[in-house]
Amino acid sequence: MDDKEFNRLADATLAQIEAALEGSDADLDFELKHGGVLEIEFANASKIIVNKHGVAKEIWVAAKSGGFHFRRDADIWIDTRDNSELFSKLSALATQQAGESVQLN
Repeated sequence: MDDKEFNRLADATLAQIEAALEGSDADLDFELKHGGVLEIEFANASKIIVNKHGVAKEIWVAAKSGGFHFRRDADIWIDTRDNSELFSKLSALATQQAGESVQLN
């Protein structure tokens, strides 16, 4: 995958995450910042940061429980450690930090 394709896919994924967050009933705020950095803040002031990392061609997620790297495999982003899918993992992480169900997939 070249840089242009990575950026297109990563930007589309961040937009999907934004749309899913907008549709969520959870008590959270989010903002997509310049450079492909999505900050999700919960009522308890904890945050999850989702960003695209062009050099590695990965989407990175930083949460209270740790950092996660996702690589594109076919049509989905897969965690490089446990092979979980991005939206499933992000839903679980957000649910944990929010203290309420957050479904992003």
